[in-house]
Amino acid sequence: MEELFEILEELKPGIDFENCETLIDDGYLDSLSIISLVSEIEDAFDVTIPTVEIVPDNFNSAAALWALIERLMEED
Repeated sequence: MEELFEILEELKPGIDFENCETLIDDGYLDSLSIISLVSEIEDAFDVTIPTVEIVPDNFNSAAALWALIERLMEED
């Protein structure tokens, strides 16, 4: 999960990703940030994030993102 925090911090410095559970709801991640984030995650974790998985519930917190990544890695 440390690698995910590094990706998030590089994308949007200064946000408390460990505790924030409203990344999309509070506007920390916008559509362009999410596109960049999807690309970075796919490269870093060797997964493909299907379009149907790009929903606020999966991107509102680092924990939700990590759960998505783990699920996608198990499916491979």
